[in-house]
Amino acid sequence: MSTPEPSPLAGAPAGAAPSAADLRRWRRYLADERAEAAVYRDVARRRTGEERAILLALAEAEGRHEAHWVRLLGAEADRVPAVSLRTRVLGFFARRFGSVFVLALAQRAEGRSPYEADAHATAAMAADERIHQEVVRGLAARGRARLSGSFRAAVFGANDGLVSNLALVLGIGATGVSATTVLFTGLAGLLAGALSMGAGEYVSVRSQRELLAASVPDPQAHTAVPHLDVDENELALVYRARGMSEQEAAAHAHEVLTGYDPATAAAQASAEPVDEHEEIGSAWGAAASSFAFFASGAIIPVLPYLLGLVGGAAVLVAAVLVGVALLITGAVVGVLSGASPLRRALRQLVIGFGAAGATYALGLAFGTTLA
Repeated sequence: MSTPEPSPLAGAPAGAAPSAADLRRWRRYLADERAEAAVYRDVARRRTGEERAILLALAEAEGRHEAHWVRLLGAEADRVPAVSLRTRVLGFFARRFGSVFVLALAQRAEGRSPYEADAHATAAMAADERIHQEVVRGLAARGRARLSGSFRAAVFGANDGLVSNLALVLGIGATGVSATTVLFTGLAGLLAGALSMGAGEYVSVRSQRELLAASVPDPQAHTAVPHLDVDENELALVYRARGMSEQEAAAHAHEVLTGYDPATAAAQASAEPVDEHEEIGSAWGAAASSFAFFASGAIIPVLPYLLGLVGGAAVLVAAVLVGVALLITGAVVGVLSGASPLRRALRQLVIGFGAAGATYALGLAFGTTLA
């Protein structure tokens, strides 16, 4: 049984005509609802099964919200474009970078819904938006888990390459050595850092996967059950080691022993999903991502010297190029984490320039001392 929705103009003075500000706000809401519905349908076309059904259900819910604003706007609804710039931007990201980017942006959009504070939106619509955020969060979490291993290595690699090589180039350049020396120092830093990052990521991920694999239960352990002493019942120790209380472990072990069927146990063991530790990623994938992205980040501070710039001009161009790259990597992290892209971008910029500035100051100090 559903409760009737409040009047579309609930909270507004009786008989009051909508103001120009109201109409502008409603048109913006209508455009946003159409955009979100279009995004969900676009992503659904790339999915199958349960995820597709969930995305289409979200699009249907946004369609109900769209109908609410169409009723309020009346003829004014014709002035709202069916496809907004926001929809086209999200579609661009979906086609080129995967739906996880789009779902992360949609999660953030759902979380910023103004309906709770707007008297012309119904309570049901505000509740829908809050629940939609959690639904999209769950869908996006699957993509984030698939990305997190290699993506973490890629982001760390690019950021380390940008910051460390900028700091190296500026620090060496500030001592007063020739541009050629700065160039070869930067290239050496690029190669050494990329190899170090790749090797470190491989060892780190490989070790972590091996440690986690050691905790996965042996699928053949059930073959020992028929030979256990029922009176001693050491099977209970297994369940106690996995967190059961002594009484619970004893009862469960007794149940397993008395109802044991070899064929059933073998089928259950083979049907258990193998933990691939998807969120960690592969060791080779992490190493390759780390190497490639460190190198791609580290080459940027060297570019001005490769192009023949020297002195202050080279330093300025290197700083600007690295600053733009830091803003981009920070914004990407912000989008995927569902946080503010601008805030994450500025955080990357401040940290990167802070480290490079400190090294540049040390280079100036050493250059003065050597002089």
